[in-house]
Amino acid sequence: MIICKSAIELEKMRRAGMVVWEVLQELKAMVKPGLATIELENVAEQRIRERGARSAFKGLYNFPCVLCTSINDEIVHGIPSPKRIVREGDLLKIDVGAEVEGYYGDSAITVPVGEISPALKQLVRVTEESLYAAIDRVRLGSCVGDVSSAVEQYVKPYGYSVVRDFVGHGIGSKLHEDPKVPNFGTQGIGPKLKEGMALAIEPMVNAGKPGSRVLGDQWTAVTEDGGYSAHFEHTVAVTGNGPWILTRP
Repeated sequence: MIICKSAIELEKMRRAGMVVWEVLQELKAMVKPGLATIELENVAEQRIRERGARSAFKGLYNFPCVLCTSINDEIVHGIPSPKRIVREGDLLKIDVGAEVEGYYGDSAITVPVGEISPALKQLVRVTEESLYAAIDRVRLGSCVGDVSSAVEQYVKPYGYSVVRDFVGHGIGSKLHEDPKVPNFGTQGIGPKLKEGMALAIEPMVNAGKPGSRVLGDQWTAVTEDGGYSAHFEHTVAVTGNGPWILTRP
């Protein structure tokens, strides 16, 4: 069931979204060669708590951390660890969610570690641009398929593929709500967008093929062909004035 939120509920989601934004900005500034992903985890946990919020991820489906930190061919759900050290030229994806007064915000970024190759710069840029192409379709009367198809349409001309095993989602008083928001689809198909709906739109884009598999830790999803992957995400509300991005100022 798709739940439309009231203005008061969206304001609570906005507060959660701003916690997420602020934490991500601080973590992004920390990223440099030699950093262990557990260092990001420790700072994020402290900052979320200091802001009177609660982690959306830790304990959900028994996930052990407040962050997902995924490197290079890791698509999503990488687990922070003192043993996972980022190196010059890596791509680090950081995904964080927070809950404020029972409502959620969820966002992700891809951060270059030091200097990265021109090919990876393009992958990061195009993935982020595909997110905004999808957000631009968040209009009253549009369909979920309009939003979903925008991602694939944007990245395909570059020879990239979208991950099909993991998708975006509705969000509100739960982190994961209906509807599912894939990064592929057909325009004009799927639930109609109505005022107060909120979507976590999150392109996961592979430099190679779309296939993925989950590692033995039961969480970390990697590309099947070992190619690099990028990931960006915003929480977006449907309003009469167009899309309202809840996870940025």
